[in-house]
Amino acid sequence: MEQEGRSLEDMHMLLYRAYHAQTNYLRPRMARLGLGPGQPKLLAYLAVHGTSTQHEMATYFEVDDAAISRMLDLLRQAGLIRTARGEDRRTKTVELTATGHGALAAWDNVCDEEQDAMLAGLSAEERKTLAGLLERIHSNLAAANAPQPQAAQPAPRTTAPREARDE
Repeated sequence: MEQEGRSLEDMHMLLYRAYHAQTNYLRPRMARLGLGPGQPKLLAYLAVHGTSTQHEMATYFEVDDAAISRMLDLLRQAGLIRTARGEDRRTKTVELTATGHGALAAWDNVCDEEQDAMLAGLSAEERKTLAGLLERIHSNLAAANAPQPQAAQPAPRTTAPREARDE
């Protein structure tokens, strides 16, 4: 019989605790910059990918469009992004403003400091290995979360089976 509560020390818990330690480090610094949860990643995405749609960002971050929409509304109100009508009525494009670029530069500095603290004592090779392992973990979980193809179902019968027919 396996030990009850073993999940307290498994990989899931190690990642969970590291994530929360990171969040506890970053949230107060994010607040000092006037940014809320999830917002810095959208600024970074726009800086790297340029003008984008809400759906493109939602797909990249593996969240629903509505969550991205709420974050974008707050970023727009703060003057960090601007939106424009896209190719159809339902699509809006999003791009950084000069203020958004400034906020992202400040955020990138916070992330540099956080990375130095997080990876202190790890060699360059260990950092590279860790990055590769985290990428593989993401890939494995993304594959496990992907919709599985449905098994082919036999075509429905258009006539009753022979033994059920009146002859």
